[in-house]
Amino acid sequence: QVQLVESGGGSVQAGGSLRLSCAASGYTYSRACMGWFRQAPGKEREGVAATYTGGVSTYYADSVKGRFTISQDNAKRTLYLQMNSLKPEDTAMYYCAAQAALNCPSAMVVAGIRPGQFGYWGQGTQVTVSS
Repeated sequence: QVQLVESGGGSVQAGGSLRLSCAASGYTYSRACMGWFRQAPGKEREGVAATYTGGVSTYYADSVKGRFTISQDNAKRTLYLQMNSLKPEDTAMYYCAAQAALNCPSAMVVAGIRPGQFGYWGQGTQVTVSS
């Protein structure tokens, strides 16, 4: 049974930093595309960042490039999202997602990080950034 458990959310002031973690179990961690999404009230779920756990490919939404960094630790089966220079518009519920694969979809380069590219989801962790 696939499980994704997020942690690390919280409340910070604008300009601050947070690191989210996603502990994964129940599938071959080293052969998966994993990503972070966020969803603010009344808005669609937005892909933030993605990476292939068996390689070095990373993908970012334009809105977070240069501020967020996705990384992962195969030994710990954990995905991370380091968020720096946070803005009030980053406020949202953040979700970890995974899909067993030999790589992340090449379509991410053009079409972006989409919810339909992932089959497994965590429960989310709230991030609130105050001005």
